[in-house]
Amino acid sequence: MEKTGMVITIGRQYGSGGREIGRRLAARLEIPYYDKELLAEASKDSGICEELFETHDEKPQRSFLYSLMAGTQAHGNPASSYMDMPLNHRIFLAQFDAIRRLAGQGPCIVVGRCADYVLKDQKNVVSVFLKADMEHRVERAIERGADPSRAEEAVRKYDKQRAAYYNYYSTFTWGDVNNYDICLDTGKVGYDGTVDLIVSYIEIREKVLRGNA
Repeated sequence: MEKTGMVITIGRQYGSGGREIGRRLAARLEIPYYDKELLAEASKDSGICEELFETHDEKPQRSFLYSLMAGTQAHGNPASSYMDMPLNHRIFLAQFDAIRRLAGQGPCIVVGRCADYVLKDQKNVVSVFLKADMEHRVERAIERGADPSRAEEAVRKYDKQRAAYYNYYSTFTWGDVNNYDICLDTGKVGYDGTVDLIVSYIEIREKVLRGNA
C-alpha cells in the first residue's frame, strides 16, 4: 500500500499480542511505534522523571495522599501547571500531551494509554481493539514467564487494571466495541493475519476519505 497518513491506536486485552502486532504493523507501514517509548517522550516534555511514568504506567489511580507525597519526586519548573495537581493526574496529562504531539507530527502507532480516547476527534485515526480467548492469552502469559498455576489469575488481574485505568481517565468504557473502528480476535486469525486485516481496513478507510475530500 502507499504510505499511510493514519495514526493507529491499539487497545488490547492482556495476552492478545498487542505489542507484537503493533511492532509488526509499524514495520509493515514504515511508521513510528510508541509503547514504552511514549513514557520517555512524556517525561522529556513534562520534566517528570521517567521512572514515575513506569511506576504509574496504565495502572489505576492511587490515593490522593500518595500522589501528594510522590509529587515531591518530580523535577522541572515548580511553577509548572503540572505541580498543582496529584501526581497520577500530571502523569496522565503529560502522556495525553505527548500522544497529541506525536500524532500531530505524522502517522504512527500508539499502544494503550487511552490513545483512542485522546485522539477521538481526529479524522486520520484508526482505533483498534485486540482480544483473544482465555486459553490463548494464558498460553501467551506462560510463554512470557508467568507461573502456569497462576497465569489465568495474572491475565484477569492485568485486564482489570487496564480497564480501571481506561475507565477512570476517559468517558469511554474499555473494550466496548462502540469505541473502536475494528475489534479483532488475534487467537483466531494470528498475528500476521491481524496485521493484514488492519492494513486492509486502513487502505479502504483512506480511499473513502479521499473520495469525500
